[in-house]
Amino acid sequence: MSEPVDVVLIGGGVMSATLGSLLQQLEPDWSITILEALPEVAQESSNPWNNAGTGHSALCELNYTPERGGAIDITQAVKVNEQFQVSRQYWSYLVSTGLLPEPTRFINPVPHLSFVWGADNVEYLRKRYEALKDHPLFPGLEFTEDARVIRSWAPLLIPGRKKSQPIAATRIVGGSDVDFGALTANLVDGLVERGATLRTERKVTGLKRLKDGTWRVSGRHVVGGTPFELTARFVFVGAGGAALNLLQRSGIKEIRGYGGFPISGQFLRTDDPAIVARHQGKVYGKASVGAPPMSVPHLDTRVVDGQVSLLFGPYAGFTPKFLKSGSWWDLFGSIRWHNLGTMIAAGVKNLDLVWYLVTELLATARKRHAVLQQFAPTTKQGDWYRITAGQRVQIMKRGADGKAVIQFGTEVVSGGEGTIAGLLGASPGASTAVPIMLDVLASCFPDRIEGWKPALTRMIPSYGTKLSDAPKKAAKELKDTAATLGLAV
Repeated sequence: MSEPVDVVLIGGGVMSATLGSLLQQLEPDWSITILEALPEVAQESSNPWNNAGTGHSALCELNYTPERGGAIDITQAVKVNEQFQVSRQYWSYLVSTGLLPEPTRFINPVPHLSFVWGADNVEYLRKRYEALKDHPLFPGLEFTEDARVIRSWAPLLIPGRKKSQPIAATRIVGGSDVDFGALTANLVDGLVERGATLRTERKVTGLKRLKDGTWRVSGRHVVGGTPFELTARFVFVGAGGAALNLLQRSGIKEIRGYGGFPISGQFLRTDDPAIVARHQGKVYGKASVGAPPMSVPHLDTRVVDGQVSLLFGPYAGFTPKFLKSGSWWDLFGSIRWHNLGTMIAAGVKNLDLVWYLVTELLATARKRHAVLQQFAPTTKQGDWYRITAGQRVQIMKRGADGKAVIQFGTEVVSGGEGTIAGLLGASPGASTAVPIMLDVLASCFPDRIEGWKPALTRMIPSYGTKLSDAPKKAAKELKDTAATLGLAV
């Protein structure tokens, strides 16, 4: 067998691309091979039409600021914002050094708004505003209950709405829309230009740790079915919904007990220039009672390949596939003796989620449009069409208390003494790819991380610190990255 590859990245999405980019900066002599099952990279969750492109920074997503005992808990919002700032800093570094192209190719300024109606929700949003307005990571947060001001921010939200209805909104003009597909493709192009190998239409089906500590990665060519095999010193499984099955096949004990619950997402989309021109922003509302966090409704400006569109959703769907291009047997094939109890217990514990999915699946086109009209009352059903977004596989596992839970977030699972790692879960996902991959570096390369620190600090000035603890530094970094990426402050 040939000399082992230093790094094999399974999956051509933003996670693999980010980890590969970081490692190539830190260890330019390492050999890197990317294996992607589809003909092109970034065609699953990283594809711009398979996600909302929000650039999750908790500027507008209300599920990150729950109300507890009458007070707003901003802990998760600050954490998510910190993570996104790390991603912004790294992208800014790559742009300034010519390793990423003109930033408008993958990121554009789009204000982030929260919009609510009903007296209780208005009071909640006011409390949230008070809790965040002086925080260094949320500069320029605005609040209003004035319909005229809201109309100036997002004209589609007000016409047709009852004047007696209590409404409120917040806005931060420093938000962004991210085309993670373009970002991924550019990162992969840079990797290949500097020596990495990209092999598309290669479906990985086997992972086996050899006696010398390396990994045998095996699979087949999607076209023709010819088998392939290579060895690697380190493997990262960034295959989206397929990661669970591959980590199970690796045999690492750390994956035992994990299960996955697939949820499909759908959006309503319009490309009508007259409608698109009346809405500039990503507007998030509150999830309905009993709905999961990833169901928070939002009306988004999207910029993809220079074209501006509007998306509204998500509407949940269900399929047992773990990827859009996956198999109908994915869910059933993921069941093991060590996760069956967890999956059953988590399902029983989350019957409200099951009921939510049932009602979403039974919803008519008219009912789906009625949800949009809660945001934009005068929209017409014929101006919008439905698209199916990416598959999300939520983590099912045992919590710290030993009870089964469905976890709405991402989690890195590593094993084999740091020779293999994979990413499970979903949102906020792509927006926090850089800090997540920094965690992979720290957990899998503990003997090297200290030596890498100067380079990491050069690329990410806040590395190892928290911007929320240093208001002046936070203001500087937000201003510097905004200037480089062409965003508002």
